[in-house]
Amino acid sequence: MESSAAATVRDHVTKTGLISEPRTCSDGRRPRWIIFALIGIVSSAQFAPAQQLETPDVEVLQVRPSFYLIAGAGGNIGVQLGDSGVVLVDTGASQMTNQVLTEIKRLTDKPIRFIVNTSADADHVGGNEKLAQAGQSLIPGVGGGRAQDSGRITIDNEGAAAILAQENVLMRMSAPTGQKSPYPTAAQPSATFIEDEHNVFLNGEAIQTIYQPAAHTDGDSIVFFRRSDVILAGDILDTTRFPVIDIEKGVSIQGELDALNRLLKMAVSETPLVWQEGGTIVIPGHGRLCDQADVLEIRDMMTIVRDVVQDLIKKGMTLAQIKAADPAKEYRARYGSDSGPWTTDMFVEAVYKSLTRGKK
Repeated sequence: MESSAAATVRDHVTKTGLISEPRTCSDGRRPRWIIFALIGIVSSAQFAPAQQLETPDVEVLQVRPSFYLIAGAGGNIGVQLGDSGVVLVDTGASQMTNQVLTEIKRLTDKPIRFIVNTSADADHVGGNEKLAQAGQSLIPGVGGGRAQDSGRITIDNEGAAAILAQENVLMRMSAPTGQKSPYPTAAQPSATFIEDEHNVFLNGEAIQTIYQPAAHTDGDSIVFFRRSDVILAGDILDTTRFPVIDIEKGVSIQGELDALNRLLKMAVSETPLVWQEGGTIVIPGHGRLCDQADVLEIRDMMTIVRDVVQDLIKKGMTLAQIKAADPAKEYRARYGSDSGPWTTDMFVEAVYKSLTRGKK
């Protein structure tokens, strides 16, 4: 006999229709989601590798004519090219920096000018110091300090490329006076912002860095290249696992959902001409290139798991009982793991703690 917990999971999944078996409509047409899937397979051909390393560690994909993705160096790295030089979003893991720098030099002889960090995660900021020092300030020779703003554009980092991040990233990467910092000063952001967003205009396009509080960590940013129509989502979006929610940093399942909803509002799909290539490209912190439909699928998955866990909590179940009920069962094959740094049980526990925080 099916347990009440299992029935709760089944009911939520059935209501959404997200994981129903393939079927045809009453008029014989294929369902819309199958059409989108086929279009996605065809459209993915445009993302053929632009460069391939001799080793399989790092791969470079051309996303737009002047925009590239470096994958395999830790967190995904965005690379925008233009007359002003190179703009990077994240810098990967420290042990991969030499390979990343080699690939950038293959793409252009222009210097790295500007780096944006989407969070303080080591696999996103590990290459900060070396890549910044391999670059040049936007206006070399001005000031000589670590952080100056001219019309909201950070123009100097002691001669190196500027590093921008939300203020909490700097807090995580530094330490109070007299204590040992986890990162050297040269690796830390040279400029921070506390507003909802920080805007610059480089290489002929507006670049918006938008703060998303309480999502994956307490310092996450989404970076939107408006002319290229490319969004770097950092680890707010992850196609390789259940999204990591770092409860110890004060974040929540609702904060993660708010960030995913923000991505959905920013991204534009190919509609109404869905058979044509187009739409906003969303680059996750880890995994493949996405479009609006991919973000929607992950947002809906998160919503379903949250609602199932919430219902089980209302029934008086303990954390152990909820884990045993396996509220993420329908998504384990795609996003789950029983080992490694972020398991399915850890994800369920983070959702549970988020929903019960502050309750007696």
